Amino acid sequence: MESHGGYLCQYSDVDAAWLQHIARLSLEEDGQSGDDAGLLVTVLGGPRIARFAWDAPFTYGRQGARWYLTHHALARRLSEHLRVTVHAYAFDPDEVEQVIAYANGRRVGGEVLRYEDAELPEDENDDRAFEKLQQKWPLGYVARVLGIDREELLRIPRKSSALIELNRHQEPKPLWQLFPERVQALRRHELFAAR
Repeated sequence: MESHGGYLCQYSDVDAAWLQHIARLSLEEDGQSGDDAGLLVTVLGGPRIARFAWDAPFTYGRQGARWYLTHHALARRLSEHLRVTVHAYAFDPDEVEQVIAYANGRRVGGEVLRYEDAELPEDENDDRAFEKLQQKWPLGYVARVLGIDREELLRIPRKSSALIELNRHQEPKPLWQLFPERVQALRRHELFAAR
């Protein structure tokens, strides 16, 4: 598994130009420029989960995933405007996983687990017990809250994503229209039902 991070929430269809604006403001608040950055948006159709992640040099690789440990402006702003809980997460498979929850623009919870501090099953060869234990760790818990399993959450970066470039004009349009043809081919009401 590769390191990654981002912001997770229930999908809400918003205007792509509005999202670009919020993303620029958030990135500046987190001390970065939007000149060479984009916002990746991934949607899991069944449970209607959205993942927002930066496409920028400071978020690549292990160090990039760790950037999400402390940079949560987008999660805070999205939670304030969309009226959903947004989970800022970071996953470094060698060291740590963290989830911080935001609602109404405020931090409302969170947990960090350093793997060196984790309690492990007594039988080190019991893969089933280890997987069951991982479901209680921060990413397992947030996955369950969102209606998916931990493994599906960890594979989200490999899913098709739409890119909103922050240094280009974004035409106002519903976010769902930015997705690849295979996503658009699904019946819209099944994938993006009203909240």
